[in-house]
Amino acid sequence: MDEASLRKRREDKGKEDGQSTQSHEAQKTNLQKQVGLISGICMIIGTIIGSGIFVSPKSVLANVGAVGPCLTIWAACGLLATLGALCFAELGTMITKSGGEYPYLMEAFGPIPAFLFSWTSLLVTKPSSFAIICLSFAEYASAPFYPGCDPPQIVIKCLAAAAIVTITTVNSLSVKLGSYLQNFLTAAKMIIVTIIIVSGIVLVAQGKTENFKGSFKDGKISVSSLGLAFYNGLWAYDGWNQLNYITEELKNPYRNLLLSIIIGIPLVTVCYVLINISYFTVMTSTELLQSQAVAVTFGYRVLYPGAWIVPLFVALSALGSANGTCFTAGRLVYVAGREGHMLKVLSYVSVKHLTPAPAIIFHAAVAIIYVIPGDINTLINYFSFAVWMFYGSTVLALIVMRFTRKELRRPIKIPIIIPVIVTLVAFLLVLAPIITAPELPYLYCVLFILSGLIVYVFFVHFKFNWPQKISQPITMHLQMLLEVVPPEEVTE
Repeated sequence: MDEASLRKRREDKGKEDGQSTQSHEAQKTNLQKQVGLISGICMIIGTIIGSGIFVSPKSVLANVGAVGPCLTIWAACGLLATLGALCFAELGTMITKSGGEYPYLMEAFGPIPAFLFSWTSLLVTKPSSFAIICLSFAEYASAPFYPGCDPPQIVIKCLAAAAIVTITTVNSLSVKLGSYLQNFLTAAKMIIVTIIIVSGIVLVAQGKTENFKGSFKDGKISVSSLGLAFYNGLWAYDGWNQLNYITEELKNPYRNLLLSIIIGIPLVTVCYVLINISYFTVMTSTELLQSQAVAVTFGYRVLYPGAWIVPLFVALSALGSANGTCFTAGRLVYVAGREGHMLKVLSYVSVKHLTPAPAIIFHAAVAIIYVIPGDINTLINYFSFAVWMFYGSTVLALIVMRFTRKELRRPIKIPIIIPVIVTLVAFLLVLAPIITAPELPYLYCVLFILSGLIVYVFFVHFKFNWPQKISQPITMHLQMLLEVVPPEEVTE
């Protein structure tokens, strides 16, 4: 079944339903605008708040050494995420294309930086992040069945793979279903967030404040420690730019994108600071650093015998973060395929469900590969600086286009000082670990990013014929299997 046959099937189906050909053609085979304000806020909150804030806030504390600087870092990371998201809001309403950083780098600097971003994101940062979140879900979901010992690795990996397949299926079948699932899981994680915060407020009201005395005493404040603390804190905030990956699916994006950011990220920041305060009401700095899972330790000390709800809701929280990551990362693959920087079939849209199913499935397949070895946290740490390299480059693109693309309409226009600050901080974050603690894996990371240039030259720029001869029958068979067609051109 080729593309023409699939299109004819759509037309025949429309006629059977009593629709005229003209009205049927008005419904383009493109991504539908089904994400409203509430879903947008839930997408931000649901993607940012994952397993990180519940499992490893000790990384920030370990780098700064005291309660006061720790809480300050959490608040500062929220402020930086908000400023970065405001920059992305201007970009998202100026260039209303899905794909996050990709179309912005393309407009400002051309195809090569955009390709290097998609190369790094599609093969490393996005799927490995998806895999780690699902592994976190699997650990907490299986923990109640193995009391007193660690769950077997095979169980964790199989459960993580099952979570990836389930989330991928939901998001491939329906944009609306993926949004509803995200809303439900966000509500579930806000329950555990509320329980921890309220418990902390009650404990503070009862006078459990001894761990806050001398909050800034024994703090380790240096460029190196602050840089690493910001790294760990910002990892927990990762996802602040997720709505820019689905701009084409936002209802009234000029209004809802900005409102989702202004409401969503500050709400996450308040939650993160209050959660950390709650942790410190029952744990000293030393006890927190020794805890393997801070939220579970908190649960056993405060909620016992109802402490079992903590791993349950942390698992749901991780699942919500994984769903948000899948929902948005699939759009990046879709846009890269549409621009010819990946296999064209990855830009195709499902005829039945109007979702970028091939892109979502590709993202999930790579994520499952990362689940097999399981221990990829070190790899992610070294690639985190690459993520902030592209964040900085994207915000720099905003500054550049203020001068080179003055004709573009800007429904949201922020003060120029905001992108300048974000750009400087982003590049400081990139340089800090390299200067203060140079290690070989940083070089490997840079070499991997630059290896994308070889792929670009041979397969995108020169477009050798033999890869196309191989990909054409693959594309045809995938079209038949998945029932997908290229997206129709949107007339302005």
